[in-house]
Amino acid sequence: MTPVPLVDELEYEYGHEEWTPYVNRRLPTSPLYPAYGLERFGLPVCRKGAEAWRHFDVGGLVAMDYSGSVDEIGKDMELTDQETTDIISALQSKGAWLDDDSCNARLVYINGRFCPTLSKQTNLIKNLDSTYFDGTNPLSEQTVTYLNRLPDGFTDELAAQVPDETKGFLTSLKKLSGPDHSVGEPTSQFAINNQQGTAAFAALNSVKAGCVAYVEVEKNEEDEESKPVLIVNAQTPSGGKLSGDKEIGVSFHPRLLTVAHDESVLSLIQSNVDLKEDSDETPRPTFVNGFTQIFVGASANVTHTYLEESGGTVTPRVEMSDEELDAAKLAFRPGQGPEALAPFISNPREVEAQRPALRNTHFQAIDVHVIGDEGSFSSSLMELGGSGRSRLAISTSLLRPGAAASINGFSLSGGAQRTDMRTNIHHIAQGTFSRQEQRNMVGGRSTASFRGRIRVEQSAQQTDSEQLSRTILLSDHARIWATPSLEIIADDVKCQHGATVSDLSEEELFYLRSRGFDVTAARNILMYAFAEEIGSKVDKAIAGEFDDENGLRSRIIKKLRIIVPEGEKVLVGGEFQSV
Repeated sequence: MTPVPLVDELEYEYGHEEWTPYVNRRLPTSPLYPAYGLERFGLPVCRKGAEAWRHFDVGGLVAMDYSGSVDEIGKDMELTDQETTDIISALQSKGAWLDDDSCNARLVYINGRFCPTLSKQTNLIKNLDSTYFDGTNPLSEQTVTYLNRLPDGFTDELAAQVPDETKGFLTSLKKLSGPDHSVGEPTSQFAINNQQGTAAFAALNSVKAGCVAYVEVEKNEEDEESKPVLIVNAQTPSGGKLSGDKEIGVSFHPRLLTVAHDESVLSLIQSNVDLKEDSDETPRPTFVNGFTQIFVGASANVTHTYLEESGGTVTPRVEMSDEELDAAKLAFRPGQGPEALAPFISNPREVEAQRPALRNTHFQAIDVHVIGDEGSFSSSLMELGGSGRSRLAISTSLLRPGAAASINGFSLSGGAQRTDMRTNIHHIAQGTFSRQEQRNMVGGRSTASFRGRIRVEQSAQQTDSEQLSRTILLSDHARIWATPSLEIIADDVKCQHGATVSDLSEEELFYLRSRGFDVTAARNILMYAFAEEIGSKVDKAIAGEFDDENGLRSRIIKKLRIIVPEGEKVLVGGEFQSV
């Protein structure tokens, strides 16, 4: 990628259609600098202090070496019958498997490599290997256009023409609501400050991805049963690289392109899990850089589920100080048995610092475009993994009248994790509708951030949009930055947003304890109820039954038990704290 040319911002004469008084004027003696993050490349990269990466562990990311590549990337993974049976059993135990009768298609990838023996393909839902890009099996022009798109406005042409009462059709992203309110060139500092920072990683994915999961859905027949499509991305401790220095990390770049044609119905499930955690393979640091593109046609209904459960589990009790650990050891009674003392023998903070998955980084960018009238997109995002750094960014553009979007997210962090959730809902067409609810649960000594942005363009009159972020802090050492935002250019809209940060309700805890529950069980109940309001929106096919030991409910409960605070609460320094 070549650097961006350093040029002054254009100034138009008064009366020109693109004239605006809001121009950054440079003094003749002042040097011309590139925007922050554009010093070397044509796309902004992550920088400490940049708006897109504020509160993220950029230093930890840059310090890791992820230069290793998966062995034989781009080639299908051949498995023996025994390996196939073992992996299916492992995926079933993790709730990441649907039998052939329960899904329309299933595409399984291990360390970025496609596994035909574990997958169920159709004519329209399949893996695109190198033969589709070297001319052997050429793709359609429209598919290539979709694959070449970059997020954050670096592909300026809108995915669909937007009708406008005064200008006919809108086709340029940088000129929307212009000239006074347009975002302008994507390389300008103003535009970069409002981006998610995913463009450079999406471009990296386009170069490094060994294959592409392709999902195309046509109009459903009236008597046709709609079953989900499952995309599984699994990783092993070695990351698919068995030779070389074990301290050098490995990266892989899952790619998914989904096209839902007019009047189609699709339930799309993406699952990210670990495999062979108990094997003798030496764990390597892994960097997962996923990029998902979804295009929704007219009157199409797409339901999307994203489950991130890789990275194992965090270490419990890391929020406890040395004094609290010593007190717990002194409180041990011989009659309790050794299992009561075992958790306090080693310092939990030291155990967490040595956890291999703490070196892992998981990125996922989801770029959604509703390109047909009355198209509907609904997404449930569950960030439950144990990777040291995790970042999930979803951007949804509503480009046609009557388009609707519903984004529901849940982020769980504990131990010494750094998690980041970024959302962007872009109302461009008239009469669009969106609802967003984000829930965060932060425990241990982890740090989480959420930034949700809703932008309503001048052309998006009669927009109806709501956004709510709710966070529960389980530990005095946990931190959260929650920033919901609204940018409204239109003047005939109905929009609202809000954010709350709190601990578990003392009144609700008292009620449960008065009914016979101990303090830990009462907290677990409230924590699960908080998460279940988002988890209940996950496709039932992958969530499993209520009492399924491998179902989503059981997996969430196990994760919550690890980060639940222990002990009573006392008033210290004017604030309640768990002791």
